This record gives sequence, C-alpha cells and structure tokens, in this order.
Amino acid sequence: MAERPQRSRRAAEPNYGDRVPPHNLDAERGLIASIIIDGGDTLQRCLEQKVTPDYFFDPKHQDIYAAALQLSQESVGIDEITLTERLRREGSLDAAGGAAYVNELTGQVASTAHAPHWLSIVREKHFIRKLISTAVTTVEKAHAHTEGIARLMEEVERAFFSISEDRISESAMPVDKSIEEAMELVEKIMRDRNSVQGLPTGFTDLDALTFGFQGGQMIVVAARPGMGKTSIALNFIEAALFPKPNSGRGPAHVMLFSLEMPARELALRLLCSRARVNQQKLRSGHPDERMQLDLVAAANEYRGRPLVIDDNGGQTILEIRAKCRRVHARKPLDLIVIDYIQLINGMDSSVSREQQIAEVSRSIKAMAKEFRVPIIALAQLNRKSEDEARQPKMSDLRESGSIEQDADIVMLISKPQVSAKQAQEQEQEHASQPGCFARELIVAKNRNGPTSDIPLLFNASLTRFEALARESRNA
Repeated sequence: MAERPQRSRRAAEPNYGDRVPPHNLDAERGLIASIIIDGGDTLQRCLEQKVTPDYFFDPKHQDIYAAALQLSQESVGIDEITLTERLRREGSLDAAGGAAYVNELTGQVASTAHAPHWLSIVREKHFIRKLISTAVTTVEKAHAHTEGIARLMEEVERAFFSISEDRISESAMPVDKSIEEAMELVEKIMRDRNSVQGLPTGFTDLDALTFGFQGGQMIVVAARPGMGKTSIALNFIEAALFPKPNSGRGPAHVMLFSLEMPARELALRLLCSRARVNQQKLRSGHPDERMQLDLVAAANEYRGRPLVIDDNGGQTILEIRAKCRRVHARKPLDLIVIDYIQLINGMDSSVSREQQIAEVSRSIKAMAKEFRVPIIALAQLNRKSEDEARQPKMSDLRESGSIEQDADIVMLISKPQVSAKQAQEQEQEHASQPGCFARELIVAKNRNGPTSDIPLLFNASLTRFEALARESRNA
C-alpha cells in the first residue's frame, strides 16, 4: 500500500479507524495537473460535480486545489506561476510541496484527455472514505448513545442518505436552466390548456384551482370527525392510481400512513368505493352475487398497483420519514398521504403538544421538498366552528397554528351553510342512492392559485365524494 501522506495540518480529520483509508494519489495528481494545463475546463467539470478540497486525500493536493478555486473565483488564469504565487501569499507553498512540486505535476501529464476518468476515481475514493468515516462514527455513537433509539436511527439514516445524495446530485441549477424548464412548462400549458401539470385530484373543479397536486407541496385536508377526511384522501389515492385514459400518465407510486385505521379496513374501503358497493349492505351479511363480482373486479384492478399502506399507530415523524426514505430509494414515490397529523407522536414529551405538532408540521413540509412529491396530511378541526354555527376556517386547526403556515394548500370539509330544509332538498335532488350528504370543500389557502368553495356530495355508503353536476349547481 502506498505511504500515507502526512495530514497533521488538518484540524478535524475524519475518523477512518486504524487503517489507511482508500485513495489514489496518481488520479489526484493527474486531476490537479489537468486543472493547471487546460486553463479551466477541468476545474469547471469539478465544480459541476461539487468537488471541494476535501475530495483529495493528500493535503498538498487539497491546498493546490483550494488555491485554484480562489484564482477561478477572482477570474485569474490558472497556471504554474499564478498557482505558486497564490500558495506563497497564503503561506502554504511549502506545505503544498513548493514550486518544484507544482511544476513536477504538469510534467507528468502529457494530455488532459483522461481528466474525466481521474475525476471519477477521485470522487469514488472520497465517497468511500466518507462511508468508512460515517460507519465508524455510527459504531461509536451506538456504543455511547444516551438518547432514544428513534433519534439515533434518524441521524444514522440521514448521514448515509446525505452521502448518497451528494454522490448522485448535480450542481445547483443555474437560473438559465430554471427559466428554460419554466418555459417548457409554459409551452405545455399552451399546447393543452386543459392539462393538469401536477398529480390529478379526481375532481375537475379542484384541478382547475390547483393545477393538480405539485411536487414539494404540503396539502392539508381538515375537518371535524365523521365529515369524510379519510374518504376524500382515498379518492385522491384512487385518482392517482388510476389515471384517466390518454392522460399520458402511469399509476402513481403512493405511500399511505394510517395511524388510526387498520390496513384491511382501508383496503375494504378502497374496494367498495371502486366497485361502488354499499358497505352497509356488504356488512349486513347478505351480499348479493352482483356485489361479489364487482368486488372481485375491483380487487383485480388494484392488484399490482403501486400502493404501500403502513398502519402502525403511534409513530413519530422521524419513523415516518425513515420509512419513506427506504421505499423511495427502491422506487421513487409520487404521493404520500398521512392520516392524520394529530396522531403522530412528538419527539420530545417535555414540550407542549402544540410545539410537538409544530415540529411535525415543519417536518412534513421538509419531507415534501426532500422527496419532491406532494404530501397530503389530514388534520382535525376543533369544535369552535360547530359551537359558533359557522363555516370552519384555518385558525380552527387543532393544536397548532403552524400547520396553516407550513401548508401550501389547506382544504376544509364542511356542511354547506343552508337551512336544514334546503340541505334535505339538495340531498334528495342529487343523491343517486340513499346515504348521500351535501358537503362543501373549502379551499381556504392555495399558495399558487385562487381560493374557492367547491360543492360536493359525500356518499357515505360508498365512502367516496362525488362532484355535483354543473346544471344542479347553477340551479
């Protein structure tokens, strides 16, 4: 094995254990020499790959690369003379091997054609060293940990995932690229003005307001118990799993966290809703043959659809996030649904419940940005709107005002503000079968569009919401 370069000048050397960590000094020398020779092309390639001085194992190469970065930032040409002078001014020329070493580097490389290959080797060795260092640190933390296992597991997962993300990620996106992507979106909108840019919701009026659920959004659906929060969430999931024909979309990969209801109950709801089978009649013990055939057909439709259901109760947001990371690493997620926020356990029992929910809310928004998917989080409303006989508003969200601040879209499910006689007339007029109730979907917040109230029918027997026919709404 090659002799290990002296690294005493580095104040905080990573922990690699007792062995000499992996490195390739020849590739480092070749890469540094290419940076000096080609006048900036190789350095630009390094910047695009986010290469920093610590990617180099030899401290001499770290100092030379750092000096090259400074010259580039100051728009000074890079060659042996300018590099040597910069190292001398920084007081690190001797530590970097002196002017003789800088000249020696360029004398060893006849061409920069292999620079991309050398860069790949340097990056690979750097990430292997990071893995070793993180693994050693993890062992030490595991032996000495005094906090809960959940927080330790989250720290470990975050550390290893950050290495993976650094390895595969590209440089920060320049504004020109952002504008180019935005213009591509504009062209798509102009090409098909009725298209939904995000994940379709299954409700035309809601799609018109939101343009579909977008990646990175936190979408809150809140209501009092029994108003249909879970049902409308399942409707959103069904729309994602079964895109409309000719939409150009495949089934979305969905992960559902149900902290209240068992997975088999949710599966039954999904089947009955899809098959349009009355659950009450099914549970009565006298299902007819038509029901059975419809349920079998619905089951066959759902088989193979990319839906993951986690029904463990009492989870923390760290546990939910860790599970999403594992599923997302195997196959990228398109939608996450959490039922519901107030059932998520806080990490610190010593703080108030409001502070715990605020931490949960912030973490959900951070998850949406991390995975670049919409997250639908259900939430409970307090009794205030019922006591005051009014429509609910965002301030009625139970236990935390931070939810409405973090959310991109807030939707509240409520009974329409009409007299009992009018409500009964509406239900009789619009219900295709018994058990339908008029509901108002109040889009109280929409960060990227207008707000509005959308009238719906809640078919409790089928556990699904239906859009009202336009002619009925305009009557």
